[in-house]
Amino acid sequence: MKYHVGCTLEYAVPSPSVFVFNVTAAHLPGQTVLYEDFSTAPELPIDHYTDPATGARYHRIDTGAPHLSVRYHATVEIAPQVCDPAGVFADPPAHLSLADFAYVTPSRYCQSDLLMRLAYREFGTLPRTHAQPAAVADWIHRNVDYLVGMTTPLTSAFDIATSRAGVCRDFAHLGIAFCRALNIPARFVSAYAYDLWPRDFHAVFEARLGDRWYLFDPTRQASPGGLVRIGTGRDAADVSFASIFGPAMMTHMDVYADAGDAESESAPKEWRDRAVSSA
Repeated sequence: MKYHVGCTLEYAVPSPSVFVFNVTAAHLPGQTVLYEDFSTAPELPIDHYTDPATGARYHRIDTGAPHLSVRYHATVEIAPQVCDPAGVFADPPAHLSLADFAYVTPSRYCQSDLLMRLAYREFGTLPRTHAQPAAVADWIHRNVDYLVGMTTPLTSAFDIATSRAGVCRDFAHLGIAFCRALNIPARFVSAYAYDLWPRDFHAVFEARLGDRWYLFDPTRQASPGGLVRIGTGRDAADVSFASIFGPAMMTHMDVYADAGDAESESAPKEWRDRAVSSA
């Protein structure tokens, strides 16, 4: 399935500033970038870096111009693996890969240690299978209202467990924190989502069960099979679409993800309630 994805980001830059963008489609197995263009106006030198572990790509721009416009467009082919979740079990801590321990401990926005009692009360009696993180996603969908403007960039999973309102970023953080409280490795995923409305960057979480990561979207606003991954990290601090060092302010943002062929227009919606694994 092919998708056309991209964004336009515009900034007022009153004095010299440095930007680090994470908006390009990641280089991953099962996700192939067929074509892409990343440009700036005015045209500026761009430093590139690709994280070898996650495939996330970063672009650094140093500018003193009063305005900056960044445009990205790509055609991406994805081949998500749709799996039968039956028989998928979470490994106990003694059997986890040491590389996954970064995803089972608390992080800045996912204070799993503060939510352990709630997590065990709600999910602790469930079998340690795909059903446990799936129940986490279901609980968040039922108990947290999707409301724009209720949170800030500083809002954490603990805040959302208290206020019970937020956006996709907050839903993902709470899902990650609950899973980690249950000793299930979990991480944050930023993505383009083709059937998301209103259009924006999207956030979901994925949990490690056995030898694979499984995607979950507690908002139920996008199909896991229709996500073009941008970044992967412990929480949103690792995969911000723009990190700004200086006084620059965003003045405009447009994000899109469109189906690239007839097959893509129908297939992802069929997967909304099915297990999708990434690796």
